[in-house]
Amino acid sequence: MKSAAAFGLCVTAVMLAAAIEGGAQQRPADPNDPRVGLKPGLRDAGEAARNMKRISSLPKPEGFFDPANPGGTPIPAERDPKLPPEPPPDPNSPAALAMSNMLGYANSDLAFSGNHVFMGSFHGFNTYDVERPTKPKLAASAVCPGGQGDVSIHGNLLFMSVEQTRGRLDCGTQGIQTPVSAERFRGVRIFDISDLNKPKQVAAIQTCRGSHTHTLVTDPHDKANLYVYGSGTSGVRSGEELAGCSGLKPEEDPNTSLFSIDVIQVPIAAPQNAKIIGRPRIFADTATGAIAGLNKGGDSGPGTQKMSETNQCHDITVFPEVGLAAGACSGNGLLLDISDPKNPKRLDVASDKNFAYWHSATFNNDGTKVIFTDEWGGGARPRCRATDLLNWGADAIFDIVDRKLVFKGYYKMPAPQTEQENCVAHNGSLIPVPGRDIMVQAWYQGGVSVFDFTDSTTPVEIAFFDRGPIDAKNLMLGGYWSAYWYNGQIYGSEIARGIDIFNLLPSEYLTQNELDAALMIHNDELNTQEQQKIVWPAAMPVARAYLDQLTRNKAIQPDRAKAVKAAIDKADGIRTGKERGAAAALDQLDAVAGQLETDASAASGRDAVRFHALADTLKGRSAKLR
Repeated sequence: MKSAAAFGLCVTAVMLAAAIEGGAQQRPADPNDPRVGLKPGLRDAGEAARNMKRISSLPKPEGFFDPANPGGTPIPAERDPKLPPEPPPDPNSPAALAMSNMLGYANSDLAFSGNHVFMGSFHGFNTYDVERPTKPKLAASAVCPGGQGDVSIHGNLLFMSVEQTRGRLDCGTQGIQTPVSAERFRGVRIFDISDLNKPKQVAAIQTCRGSHTHTLVTDPHDKANLYVYGSGTSGVRSGEELAGCSGLKPEEDPNTSLFSIDVIQVPIAAPQNAKIIGRPRIFADTATGAIAGLNKGGDSGPGTQKMSETNQCHDITVFPEVGLAAGACSGNGLLLDISDPKNPKRLDVASDKNFAYWHSATFNNDGTKVIFTDEWGGGARPRCRATDLLNWGADAIFDIVDRKLVFKGYYKMPAPQTEQENCVAHNGSLIPVPGRDIMVQAWYQGGVSVFDFTDSTTPVEIAFFDRGPIDAKNLMLGGYWSAYWYNGQIYGSEIARGIDIFNLLPSEYLTQNELDAALMIHNDELNTQEQQKIVWPAAMPVARAYLDQLTRNKAIQPDRAKAVKAAIDKADGIRTGKERGAAAALDQLDAVAGQLETDASAASGRDAVRFHALADTLKGRSAKLR
C-alpha cells in the first residue's frame, strides 16, 4: 500500500546474509510466457490469463478521473541512484504538491462488508454492490481528497487514511495553500456509513505524520473499544499546526515523532471520542533503549539494495486470534506480540540486504509463516524487467518458529515486464483452500499472481492475469494496487482503470474440490490487514479437497484413497441422518476415519496434518448427521 508518492521518499537480528544470497530460488521466467509483449492501451490493452478468468469490470466513475488525462500523467524520470540520498522532502514543497496532483485520482485499497466492496482513492472512496459479481454496480461515491485513502470497515464505520498536505477537515477539494493551517487534516478519518449515499464524518484523529496506512485491531478482552494502528510515512508536520509534533532526530529531541507508530482507541458506541492513547517505540534497541535501534539505512556493499532507515512502519498486519502482528517497517520486518493491543511488543526483527523497503505482510492461516513484501522503487517504477533480480522487489517467506522469524525463500511474479510498466510486490490475501497456503497478490502493472507457498522454500505460481502497459511510450502509474479473495471471487483495485473481478479456475495445480472447499468460507466483513482465523466446516467438499491433496502428493495408498472416496460418495447424499441406509453409511465414514488416523501416524509434515484433518472432517460430518 505504499503509494507511488513514496518513490520520492522513497537478525532475525541476524542479517540473513549467506542464507539469503544462496537461499531458495523460484523457477526462472518462461520465455514463452503469454504476459510478455501484450498490446498497450488504457481501455483496449492486450490481456493474458491462466487458470483464472476476468468475469466483470467497471471503469472509474465520473469525478474520479481527469477527463483531460483519463490514464493519468507520465511519471517523471527516475533520480540517479548513484547520487547520495535526499533529505526527507518538505510535504508542502512544490515538488511534493506536484506529486499529490499526479496521484490525485489514483485508486488504492479495498475493504469488504456484506455485498459491498469499498474502494479507497486519493480523491475519496467508492462503494460497489457486488451481490452479483458478474454485474457489479456503483452504489455510492464520496469525494474527500487527501491520499492515499486506504479504507477499513467495522460495522457501520469506515476508516480512511489521510497523509497528503492537501487534506482538509471538511473534505474540501480546494486543498490548503499555507504551510500551517487549522483547516488541514492528516490522520485517520472515521465515517458513519449507515446511509451509503450520505456518509457522515464522525471523527478525524490528527497525527504528526499523517496516516499512510492503518490497521484495525480487535481485543477479545475489550469489546467496548476498537484499536487502530496508524502508520505515517510522510514528513512530520509543524508543531505550530499540531502541538507536540517534532521531526528532530532522537539525539536532538527524545520525544521526536519519528521512530514510532500511533495507537488510536475508538469507543465503538462513541467513535467521535476516538483518540491517540500511545506511540510505542517498537524500533528501540533492546539493550540500550535507544529508540532508533534498527536499520540505519544505506547499502551493505556491492550487489545489495539501498535500504531504508527504520523510523516508521508502512503496514502492520495483525492476527488477533494468535496474538501476533507483522510490521513491515521500511528497513526491517518485525514480529510483534499484540496480546495487549494497546501495547504491542517486538518479539523479533528480520533484515535483508535484498530488500529496499519492507512494505506489507501476510500470515498463513496457522500463524506459522509470514510473507513480507519489498516495494523497491516505491511502486511507481518498473522493477520486474528481465534485468531485475528475482529476489529484489519480491516477497520474502519466513517460517515462525518459537516466535522467531526464520527465512525460507523468495517469490516474485515471474513474467518480465517493460520499462513502461510500474511493477513490484504489492498487496494480497490468502485464498481459503484447506490444507494449503495459497495467496493472491497484486503487482501493479505486473498484474495479478496466485501462488502456493505451502513449501516455504519453493513457492509455485498457479494462476495469473495481466494487461499490457497503459501507454506504449510513457511510464504511467497504473495496475493493481490490491488483489483480494472475498467470498468466492478475486477483486482487483486497478489504479488507473477501475475495478476488476475474477474467478479462479480448476487446473493441474488446483482441483475443483479444493475450489469448492474455498467457496464454503463466507465473510460478513473483511479487512485484509486484520486477518481472521479460517475454520472450514465438517463438509464433504472439504474432505474431498484433503483427499485430492494426499493423492496429488502420493501420500495415500490407492486402495485407501478408493475406500475413502467410496465412503464419502455414499455419505454425501445424506442430509438428515434418517434416510434409509444412513446409519450404515455413517458407520463406514467413521471406520474410514479411524484408518486415516492410523495412516497419519506413519506420515510426516503437512501430509500428516492433512490425514488428521481429513479424519476429523469425516468424523465431524458423521457426528453432525447422527
